[in-house]
Amino acid sequence: MYRTFLTPALVATLLAGCSYSPDRIESVSSPTAQATASAGAVSAADPRAQAAGEAMLAAGGNATDAAIAVMLALTVVEPQSSGIGGGGFLVRGTADGKVSTYDGREKAPAGASPEWFLREDGTLPGFRESVQSGLSVGVPGNIRMAALAHRDHGKLPWAELFEPAIALAREGFQINNRLYGSISSRPDHAGFSEAARQLYFDADGKVLPAGSLVRNEQLARTFERIAADGPDAFYLSDLGDEIADTVAEATPRDGAMTEQDLADYDAKPRPAACGSYRRYRICSMGPPSSGGVAVLQMLGQLERFDLTALGKDNPVTWHLFVESQRLAYADRELYMADPDFVTVPVAGLLAPDYLAQRSALIDPARRAATVAAGAPAGADLALADGDEPAEHGTSHFAAADADGTIVSYTSTIEGSFGSGLMAGGFYLNNELTDFSRAPRVDGRLVANRVEGGKRPRSSMSPTVVWDPGGKPFMAVGAAGGPTIPVTTTRAIIGAIDFGLSADEALALPFLMAFGDAVLLEQGTWLEQAQDAFKALGHANIVIREAPIKGNAILHKGGAWQSARDPRIETGLDVP
Repeated sequence: MYRTFLTPALVATLLAGCSYSPDRIESVSSPTAQATASAGAVSAADPRAQAAGEAMLAAGGNATDAAIAVMLALTVVEPQSSGIGGGGFLVRGTADGKVSTYDGREKAPAGASPEWFLREDGTLPGFRESVQSGLSVGVPGNIRMAALAHRDHGKLPWAELFEPAIALAREGFQINNRLYGSISSRPDHAGFSEAARQLYFDADGKVLPAGSLVRNEQLARTFERIAADGPDAFYLSDLGDEIADTVAEATPRDGAMTEQDLADYDAKPRPAACGSYRRYRICSMGPPSSGGVAVLQMLGQLERFDLTALGKDNPVTWHLFVESQRLAYADRELYMADPDFVTVPVAGLLAPDYLAQRSALIDPARRAATVAAGAPAGADLALADGDEPAEHGTSHFAAADADGTIVSYTSTIEGSFGSGLMAGGFYLNNELTDFSRAPRVDGRLVANRVEGGKRPRSSMSPTVVWDPGGKPFMAVGAAGGPTIPVTTTRAIIGAIDFGLSADEALALPFLMAFGDAVLLEQGTWLEQAQDAFKALGHANIVIREAPIKGNAILHKGGAWQSARDPRIETGLDVP
């Protein structure tokens, strides 16, 4: 049934992840060492999905093929985070410096309005009420985007990309500690759908323990149909009807998703957001993602500081980083939205003179008392900041091939287990809660308000980097909602300013500004440096585990390094 490129060793990895014993289940989702390869590499949050991408490279496929195969496999083994019921962004860079980016972000149904989440009396319901309903579900974009990227750049036949995911779904995969923890922490949501309860719960309604074998035959059949008939089998079929009907039935107002919304969905190429940092060329995703612009703004604002001389273990280095975050995120909150509906001043936000003005606001010796959005060229200064909640459920993965092409792909269903609704054996996203649920604030329109056919703003930051000689250097991105641009930027700084390996760059201690507070990662030297940060003006310090999950590939010493965040194994779970 499966082609010869699925070698016995790869099949064993896909179906089991590794050798299991009761005390080693966590190894399914965690690396034991940084991997290196000369011809190419793949990095993913789960080794079984990573093996799916590696199988494509072994079969003569390229980085685009590998990334798509990873996305499909993650639908099976990391259902809490991403998959074909959600959307994503893909950034592709070539050895000669060409870049292309693809937008597979979910869309609001045509019948949605700015008052989409409001009650009849104009008040906002509780956030959970909005999530666990059809109101939160956007038209999924991953399959259309994958098909578009494959049409433009794929090498292997479309159907072959599905084979590892089909094997995992049909033959079964073992629940690892991360998935078990995600289900156990939210059993009512993870088991909201009867189909999900049959997969992940026993006859008594208890969560299946880590190590349990799960077979998802319905998902295997869904994959087989899409593999055989292409993306129309998802959007223009009874599967599309099932998705629309499931969402409409759970939507407590007019304007619910229809079969036509599925039929009309379009993934599209977008202009890349590009810039430079210390002679390295960096390209990321532009709007409707805010992540790429935020990454480039942070780096641009920091370039005047000699971070290498300051050192990676110096509180001042990371104070500068926090101050740069605050400036970039102030702009993000006000200006970033779907460019098909709102004029987003990307060129103004990334203009060297504007970044220099913003950088001048950073004081190496003291935290700025207040931070506000700037006034870049082309900006609509009448907009208001919205009330978007934090995103959560996401997965990043990256691939490089023998031709030197690198692909950085971030996929999401938004919150853990998305909306909780299921169709075709997969969870449906809750991406529409990435919109501002309030369309106006103080009488002013919010750029990221709900509108029919609009894509919500995202934090996803799939990024590719070329070295000063123009050679592919790095593909990096992260999960963790609003932490994503910070995690991505931090890894780039680690690789460029401090010469770190992929593992070391992802493992750098994490810190981030949240309003007036600064999170310092528990258990790192940052925790012991609280007094130094307070002396720099950061009075409101929060110590906790870092809610992040990064992945990267890095070309160093003549070989590709593949790494995933060590926190996947030892730290706070990020769905």
